[in-house]
Amino acid sequence: MPMAELLAPAGDESALRAALAAGADAVYLGLDQGFNARARAANFSLETLPAVGARIHRAGARAYLTLNTLVFEGELARLEAILRAVAAAGVDALIVQDPAVALLARAICARLEVHASTQMTICNPDAARFAALLGVNRVVVPRELSVAEIRRFREEATVELEVFVHGALCVSWSGQCLTSETWGGRSANRGQCAQSCRMPYDLMLDGTHRPLGDLRYLLSPKDLAGARALPELVQIGVHGLKIEGRQKGPQYVASSVRGYRAWLDALASGADRAAAERQLALDLRDMTSSYSRGFADGFLAGSNHQDLVEGRFPKHRGHYLGKVVRVEGDAVVVATEPGRPWTGARVIDGARSGPKGDLSSPIAGAPLSAVPLPELRPGLGVVFDGGDPESDEPGGPIFRVEPQGSGWRLGFGRPGPDLGRVKVGHRVWITSDPAVTAPSDAEPEGRVAVQLVVRGAAGAPLEVEAHAGHATAQARSSSTLQEARGGGLDEAVLRDKLAAFGGTPFRVATLDVTALSANLHLPVSELKVLRRALVDALLPQIERGPARAIGAAPAQPRVRAELLRALPSSRWVAPAQPQLVPLVRSDEQLEAVIAAGLPEVELDWMEMVGLARAVERARGAGLRVVVATLRVSKPGERPFDERILKLAPDGILVRHFGALMLFGALPAAQRPLLHGDFSLNVTNSLTALQLAALGLDTLTPSHDLDQAQLRALLAATPRAVRFTATLHVRMPTFHTEHCVYAHLLSEGRDFNSCGRPCEQHQIALRDHLGFEHPVIVDAGCRNTVFNGAVQTSAALLPELLDGGVRRLRVEFVRETRTETSAALVAYGALVRGHISAAELQRRLSAQAHIGVATKAQATL
Repeated sequence: MPMAELLAPAGDESALRAALAAGADAVYLGLDQGFNARARAANFSLETLPAVGARIHRAGARAYLTLNTLVFEGELARLEAILRAVAAAGVDALIVQDPAVALLARAICARLEVHASTQMTICNPDAARFAALLGVNRVVVPRELSVAEIRRFREEATVELEVFVHGALCVSWSGQCLTSETWGGRSANRGQCAQSCRMPYDLMLDGTHRPLGDLRYLLSPKDLAGARALPELVQIGVHGLKIEGRQKGPQYVASSVRGYRAWLDALASGADRAAAERQLALDLRDMTSSYSRGFADGFLAGSNHQDLVEGRFPKHRGHYLGKVVRVEGDAVVVATEPGRPWTGARVIDGARSGPKGDLSSPIAGAPLSAVPLPELRPGLGVVFDGGDPESDEPGGPIFRVEPQGSGWRLGFGRPGPDLGRVKVGHRVWITSDPAVTAPSDAEPEGRVAVQLVVRGAAGAPLEVEAHAGHATAQARSSSTLQEARGGGLDEAVLRDKLAAFGGTPFRVATLDVTALSANLHLPVSELKVLRRALVDALLPQIERGPARAIGAAPAQPRVRAELLRALPSSRWVAPAQPQLVPLVRSDEQLEAVIAAGLPEVELDWMEMVGLARAVERARGAGLRVVVATLRVSKPGERPFDERILKLAPDGILVRHFGALMLFGALPAAQRPLLHGDFSLNVTNSLTALQLAALGLDTLTPSHDLDQAQLRALLAATPRAVRFTATLHVRMPTFHTEHCVYAHLLSEGRDFNSCGRPCEQHQIALRDHLGFEHPVIVDAGCRNTVFNGAVQTSAALLPELLDGGVRRLRVEFVRETRTETSAALVAYGALVRGHISAAELQRRLSAQAHIGVATKAQATL
């Protein structure tokens, strides 16, 4: 079977060395200049990028650079300068989130590969067609897809696919998380994730606090270990297998790359499967020691809401050993017990933790060998878990190990852990193993395959031609070939003397001697000279990467002109007076809108039957009806969008790129008005023009924009592009495939077995500050956690109107009819100039805040 590329993270120099030495086929890294979704990693400088790329290429690997954040209008010129330097530095591909980055990269250097980051939320084959229009070669698929869904994606898409197979999981769909912006004033879409998913939350059930004991980390997923999915992913034809972890150290990188490298090589070679699985179990043991919050299949085996989140801790735990039964001076007696999946000494049983019949082997039906604990010995690090992981937990290295009944007596040195804080019942975890070390810093050798062609005849020089990917070299001997007295230059001699590339990045893959006459002689010293000449010629070509032309003319004006030529006229006619458009999620909110006499309403419903009734009710009341799509749509979920079309709405609120491509392709006469929502992440005029050119009649700017950035976007975008501004919103923070309802109120693994508790109950999550954040389920059974506080941008209204905005959204979540009516009255008065923004804020108890926190927002 063809092998996929193993892609490793490199957050700094030490992690890069570890990735290359462990056998990564490609490495991805970021710049310290920004536009990088892991801003807290050490990253690399633009000045050193050519040397870093050369080192990666010498190791026979590819260099991918992450420019995977949203880009603000005022940054486009700086972005173009960076793209030019990056293209000249010889990186093999860019990984991007913002469509503008892809457009500019293609205009600057057409042969530079562009990969769509998982942050772009290319969630289905329809969305992949959007990515292809940007010039994208490869899509990093969302981590929420199962193997079955990835198979379907692969069958229907023309671009390459890359899949995360190991590392931390975001609980929110990538590119759709607004928690950092909402609660921390910094944006995950700008590389500043505050990891709000790793914070503790209390469950509020129907308005009442329900204690869950030490289960407080309700949105903190286990880490992904997708080893069981690899055989099928390779068989599907996935091009890239990606390890997460640019903020982790070299030990983590080394152990994960080393383990997956061995597993992939075993699959490629057809090695004994049982032996390969036993080795994989040992490698997973080392990965667990390096970093693990507990391993799971993630979503590769389908949804399993009971397994994805454990809820007891948000950080590295390692191997579960057992519970404390006694403390004896400087020792602790621990009783062992069966471990959890992937973390202890039990068989990883696909029948228990895999899906029920929706996937084929290996996830569902082929158990792997036990993942053993490390051999219990002095030097291992342990921590004592009393259920408060954010405290300074006692722990340290073991000094002595003695069997004690069914468990162990662990002795500690002095100074050692404060055993006075260790209590009976505390859980004990093995958190580190000094035997798991990073590999040598020495650069790998022999990873670049060379094809040699040797030609020659008596009386002529020996000619050698070498091919190594894009690199080629030729050399000829200074003396001529003579008749040999012995065996002459046969293939064995040439492999031993000419092709002995030891100590270099090269190895001979093929040696073609068909054009070499038999029984000829050349001094060995000349063969060595030829070899050195080939290395000297090939090496700089390999280090530089493929030759590429870089356009000299400024790219931004050219891209803008092309988009303007493709821009259709918006079919949405801006009214003379600004128009309030409520977005509602319940019947009583809809009744409030009807009573208010507004002309249009947006409907975002939990289920399709109720949605159809709401459309009928709104239409019967004379309203124009806009229906919201799902925020994301997985392979096989196109019927959701098709059912919206059957409702014949006046407009569609488009929330994902797949829906844009599906609806935008309809003939204009059959196409409802298309309003792009915030989830399309429009932060600059190039992206706005691209989406408008594909058929969006209005666009909603990203919630990441602050006042100055929003002003810049409106000023730079032609008035032919229409915008909707959100004046009133409970910010949709997490948008997650994990169902909090199913996890906490049922024993079901997915919507087939959960019993639909979301239809009988309402959940909110209370944070450590006491704010309660509603959790709403959509028609695709995904949860959105909404901010408990209402935010308003009422103070921006004059500036929005000056910028040409005439469509103003007022969004509701769980507001009652009375609360909805009060908000509509207040915003109506604001728009008519009857009350001030400050008065509206007072009436509605709303926070005056939009976008990423800046000094300018202190005036809002």
